[in-house]
Amino acid sequence: MSTVKKTLTPHLPRQKRREVVENDEFAAFARRIIRAHGRRVATGDVEALRDLTALSADLDQAISEAVIGLRAFDYSWAEIGSRLGISRQAAQQRWGDRP
Repeated sequence: MSTVKKTLTPHLPRQKRREVVENDEFAAFARRIIRAHGRRVATGDVEALRDLTALSADLDQAISEAVIGLRAFDYSWAEIGSRLGISRQAAQQRWGDRP
């Protein structure tokens, strides 16, 4: 007769909030890259237009992941909404239903 061992997933402690490092510079870099991509398409690279529009979906996904991550660090909807210039209710309605 074999015995079945049950494996319990240990509760992992919440991670500490990361110290803000170079986010302004990193965001500025990302904006420059996206604008450069737009200028490249504008010079006649019509094949790259689809890639440029796909960045919009990628950006939406990145924002969702960021909000979910901030919630995991116990940031409130009010704090998140404040940073986005929207109400806490609007932030919760937009991103609150996601796992």
